[in-house]
Amino acid sequence: MRLPETRDLFARTLEFPVPRDVVIEAVGSTELTPPDGESTTIGAVIEHSDVEEFDSADDLYDTLMSLVGAQFVGRRYYDDRGSMPQDEESEVSF
Repeated sequence: MRLPETRDLFARTLEFPVPRDVVIEAVGSTELTPPDGESTTIGAVIEHSDVEEFDSADDLYDTLMSLVGAQFVGRRYYDDRGSMPQDEESEVSF
């Protein structure tokens, strides 16, 4: 499952507020597939959380997003604004 699809899964599957152990039991085995790298499960990610109870699907999703690894982020250090790292020896010519 892709990470953005999890919010809908949480809303359909769980009744909120919900304790962390119920989340792990109900949807913890769901595999998350990153764009690059190894997949993981929702349970493996949520186990790293200190939150004991989630108030809503959005709350659970936000927690999941804050805990997933770099493989879910996309291109690291990508900047679509065109800025380039500069040092004293770099020269850009247009």
